[in-house]
Amino acid sequence: MNATSPREPVRPDLPVFPGGGVPRPESSQRKLYIRSVAVFALTVTFAYLSWRAAFTIDLDAWWVSVPLFAFEFYAFVSLALFAFTLWDIDVRAEFDSKATKGARIAVLIPTYNEDVEILIPTIAAAVALEPSHETWVLDDGARPAVQELAKSLGAKYLARRDRTGAKAGNLNHALDTIEADFVAVLDADHVAQPDLLEHTLGYFTDPAVAIVQTPQDFYNLESFEHEDRRERTPKEDEPLFHEQTLFYRAIQPGKNRWNAAFWCGTGAVIRTQALAEIGGVATGTMTEDIHTSIRLHRRGWKVVYHNEVLARGLAASSADQYQLQRLRWGTGAMQVLRTENPLFVSGLRPTQRLAYAATLLGWFDAWRSLGYVLLPMAVLITGAIPIRVDPLIFIPAFAATFLLQQWALRVLSRGHHRIVLSIIFDLIRMTPNLLATLSLLRSRKGGFQVTPKGRQESDGARVNPPPLLVTLTALSLLAAAWFILTMIGRTPTSYVDLPFAYAAVFWLALNLALIMVASGRISSARYGPDRRAAVRFDAGVPGTLDGMPCKVHEISLTGAQVAIAPRGKEGRLDAKRHDLTIEVLGQELSFGVLVHRQQIAAAGGRRVGLEFLQGQWQLQATLALALLNHQAAPLQTSASRRAA
Repeated sequence: MNATSPREPVRPDLPVFPGGGVPRPESSQRKLYIRSVAVFALTVTFAYLSWRAAFTIDLDAWWVSVPLFAFEFYAFVSLALFAFTLWDIDVRAEFDSKATKGARIAVLIPTYNEDVEILIPTIAAAVALEPSHETWVLDDGARPAVQELAKSLGAKYLARRDRTGAKAGNLNHALDTIEADFVAVLDADHVAQPDLLEHTLGYFTDPAVAIVQTPQDFYNLESFEHEDRRERTPKEDEPLFHEQTLFYRAIQPGKNRWNAAFWCGTGAVIRTQALAEIGGVATGTMTEDIHTSIRLHRRGWKVVYHNEVLARGLAASSADQYQLQRLRWGTGAMQVLRTENPLFVSGLRPTQRLAYAATLLGWFDAWRSLGYVLLPMAVLITGAIPIRVDPLIFIPAFAATFLLQQWALRVLSRGHHRIVLSIIFDLIRMTPNLLATLSLLRSRKGGFQVTPKGRQESDGARVNPPPLLVTLTALSLLAAAWFILTMIGRTPTSYVDLPFAYAAVFWLALNLALIMVASGRISSARYGPDRRAAVRFDAGVPGTLDGMPCKVHEISLTGAQVAIAPRGKEGRLDAKRHDLTIEVLGQELSFGVLVHRQQIAAAGGRRVGLEFLQGQWQLQATLALALLNHQAAPLQTSASRRAA
């Protein structure tokens, strides 16, 4: 039996995060359709590449013809690995809710420099989990304020004298201190859903299961990684698309079939005995999670992927955060390839090697993307033709094969692959991925750098596109100008076959448009450095300000925006302390607030921005549980029960 979560009722007055439940199993007809499309696309692509290799490559222009064929062949291999991974996403392990009854359980929250406002909901939700457990805040920053916060919310606190091994070292230090049979690991910004433990511990009925991993999802729906809600309104129960949806809701579940799912650092429960057998969490790489998983798989342990969102965190809010995060992940992947390459180390089955290869080799996609951008420029500037065949035959064959591949990607991904958004994000992460893959050639270890979350020190300036995208834009315009000058006879270049030149112009224009969209997203003021300490949500809850009725329109863990009736001769609110009482899920929460800003509303009243006074941690924690988990259980009861 597998754990599933009941559908939560929609609360229009509170944030809604739809689409997090366990997907329904696919029918046999649906699986047959998906697999048939995949096999058909692979067969056609193989036939196309065979024809290309035998009849179309022009070795006189090998420097453009061979790379083009190599990129097309790489696409075929990628599609084959994609089909291998996503052949069946419904394989689920045995589940017994009573399997771990009486086990010692600890929830670990490693942190270093995250703000208190980020830690409050994480700690509060962890403490409120069932069954009985200990919650530990592992603070590598050794901050007294965090120690006080942990104690006030009912969690235990642990710091160490040095930060050797970064997050992995922090976890290993805790494992040497804490007595537990199972540990749940949550990043400092990841807020557990109430049933995180109840829906994962039951998989440990199998004594060979080392880790149960759940999807990463996010509660800041306006992040850099999310699609713009203004452009598309998701259907009921449909999640808002974000850049990591494909991996967490399709690729990882598909790896269950091969016992090749892996730990993703947060939102996971781990058997401590398994970690002890391999010497603890792997150190020496930036991606301790996948590195640890490889070591566990080599020893015969299992990793189970439970495809239900049971924790939500903070996605990268800006392009800088996003690219820094991808550079760290990619560099860590290269470190794994260099130190414990799953393609060659002992102990793994062939299917596990392929599954790991499908993930780790994906970091090299950036080179294909770069090549596809540069090739039409090379054709237009030099006049070299990479294809030795009638363009009226090649162009339709290429287009048909490409579209068929995209169809296969779409159905295999179960709708999580969005072709335009995927290409845009390929371009956005091109720079960090290229830098990461180049690190494979260096033996020097890179330092671990935490992705900044929450309020950023910034003057509000927009993020500039990476120099690579700026350069590619300039080169594209130069190639377009060269084409025009060539057509009027002002350059030494000549186009032997004009249809190929026109095709290259079309390809160049399409690339340029996508690069400009990617650059525009990066530099958009909407995705500038975050100047708010906490995510602000739309709300519709009632309240009072200094005893007078008001309507709360926006709310966060650090403040709120409220609408108040006209104040007549009293005019603007003064700068002294005010009292805001919010009614949420039947609870009245009274905050001390200061006026941050105020303005006249269209209806004649006032919109007032309020900032919560510092130190109201219990109230903020209770508010966090209501906003993010729709959980109204009093925090103090849960905290006092576990504080001993």
